[in-house]
Amino acid sequence: MRAMILTQQKTPLELKDIPIPSINSYQVLVKVRACAVCRTDLHVIDGDLLNPKLPLVPGHEIIGEVVKAGDRVKLLKLGDRVGIPWLGFTCGTCAYCRGGKENLCENALFTGYTLDGGYAEYVAADERYSFPIPEGYPDIQAAPLLCAGLIGFRSLRMTGKSKRIGMYGFGAAAHILIQIAHYKGMEVFAFTKPGDQKGQDFALGLGAKWAGDSLSAPPMPLGAAIIFAPVGDLVPLALQAVVPGGIVVCAGIHMSDIPSFPYKILWEERVLRSVANLNRRDGQEFFDIALKVPVRTEVMEYPLSDANKALSALREGTVNGAAVLVI
Repeated sequence: MRAMILTQQKTPLELKDIPIPSINSYQVLVKVRACAVCRTDLHVIDGDLLNPKLPLVPGHEIIGEVVKAGDRVKLLKLGDRVGIPWLGFTCGTCAYCRGGKENLCENALFTGYTLDGGYAEYVAADERYSFPIPEGYPDIQAAPLLCAGLIGFRSLRMTGKSKRIGMYGFGAAAHILIQIAHYKGMEVFAFTKPGDQKGQDFALGLGAKWAGDSLSAPPMPLGAAIIFAPVGDLVPLALQAVVPGGIVVCAGIHMSDIPSFPYKILWEERVLRSVANLNRRDGQEFFDIALKVPVRTEVMEYPLSDANKALSALREGTVNGAAVLVI
């Protein structure tokens, strides 16, 4: 099969012919139709996340068709269309798994990081972490839901009962999440990097109540804020933007260092927390609500061989919505 391979971090991917992956008794072989390009892929490729499996096939927002199943697979059958997310395996036996926190599993494996992912024609996946994809979503529109959608949804749940939400970094996740927020009766305030008028117009076009640059204060205090941009400098700004008792959620898997800040902007019971990975419940609940909204995704398509171009566009901030590799 053809695959885009990372042989060394901080180097471009290489298009190679490699063997189709074998599967174990609990896995399915999936013929990949589309794979969205996520900022986490950049963190793996650019060396922000250490110790990936090498050589590696990146990609963890995968849509495809089951073409082979292990002899102990019970949940899926040949021909099923499935989505494969970041969390690719959990042990089921550690304290976190037993306590209902499989997203923090001590022995977890991650698609496109410690497991080969979807920048390829085929991928092997644990059936437990292969979600059936509802009809009505074309492959390329469904792909960004597998991380931008799922992690965004988990982040939104972390904001509690807040009705006025700030989103710092208006990319793939925020453009999905704003639709769910509106469905829930929330107001969204969008923050983009300074000078990004196109991004602000994009947010306003999706119904943001206000859009401005990330260095600006919102026109009114926020109940909560979600930081999608991997920029630690945004944390003090977001804390200052939320009301007493407000919540700031750091949604990324990687962020630059958070600068020191005066205690008074955390005081008054403001909460600062992170989101780590996802679990199967997130997937089930997200797709239920996504159909009701219904969530629609804006995508920019690239062929598999242009994965490096898609990554560069994401790195440079020129993608509105999500970049998707069409296999």
